[in-house]
Amino acid sequence: MSRLRADVTACPTDDGMVLLDERQGRYWQLNSTGALVVQALIDGATPEQVADQLSRVRPVSRERAVADVAALMDQLTRAKLVSAP
Repeated sequence: MSRLRADVTACPTDDGMVLLDERQGRYWQLNSTGALVVQALIDGATPEQVADQLSRVRPVSRERAVADVAALMDQLTRAKLVSAP
C-alpha cells in the first residue's frame, strides 16, 4: 500500500480506526491491530517493517504478522481504498 486514496478519510476511534470511502459512502471499521497496520503504512513503513512491529507488540509470530499485513493490504486494494505511488 502506498497511500489511501484522496477520497478516503481515516479517523481514529477508541478501539481502532474507521475509513470512509466518500465515493461510495461506505465505512470500513478496523480493530486496533488493523489501525496500527494502516497508520504505519500511511506513515511510510514498509509491510516488512509493520510485520516486525506487530510481532514485537502483539502476541503473534513474525510469519503470521507478514501474512496478516499482506491480507489487510489485499483487502484495502480490492476495496479500492488505496492508490499506487
